[in-house]
Amino acid sequence: MTTQVLNKLTARDYLSMERVAETKSEFFNGEIFAMAGASRKHNQITSNLVRLVGNQIQDRSCSIYSADMKVKVENMDKYTYPDVVLSCEDELFEDENEDVLLSPIIIIEVLSDSTEAYDRGDKFLHYQNIESLKEYILFSQKTYLLEHYIKKSDNQWLYQEYHQLGDKIHLKSVDCFINLDDAYSKVFTKNKI
Repeated sequence: MTTQVLNKLTARDYLSMERVAETKSEFFNGEIFAMAGASRKHNQITSNLVRLVGNQIQDRSCSIYSADMKVKVENMDKYTYPDVVLSCEDELFEDENEDVLLSPIIIIEVLSDSTEAYDRGDKFLHYQNIESLKEYILFSQKTYLLEHYIKKSDNQWLYQEYHQLGDKIHLKSVDCFINLDDAYSKVFTKNKI
């Protein structure tokens, strides 16, 4: 029996290819994973979040990025594209291109049928290896549902769930608020989910 050896890419090879690629791919442990396009609901939620949170941090030393900023999980040889990512003060980037963030404090993912299990499972486990990460947030595009994970001082994660339009969450790391009705503005038709 012959064993087939798969050639794995280096992170440097991935970044060289990714920076000129027409479509986005994530990288993990030498392998590339193509990313699918996003739905209208997905795009509306991310746009709402960037506007809502971006307006609140406008005069602070924080930045908010949407889907084109890569985040590196350094000790796992992983590069990923969160839907929304925030960083503050001394932002760290992998190199002079400033397209790979090393110091996210909040990562937000909008769930889809194809990514939900991954975003809740392995991806969250991988993100927990990022020392700077303080909050992880998941938004459903099927119903009004926001899931908020907050890292405690003992590296445990506190889980909170919000599903009423009047609900308002506090992003402690950046001292901002997200109202569910604003986050889901124009996502669902009135009285229909």
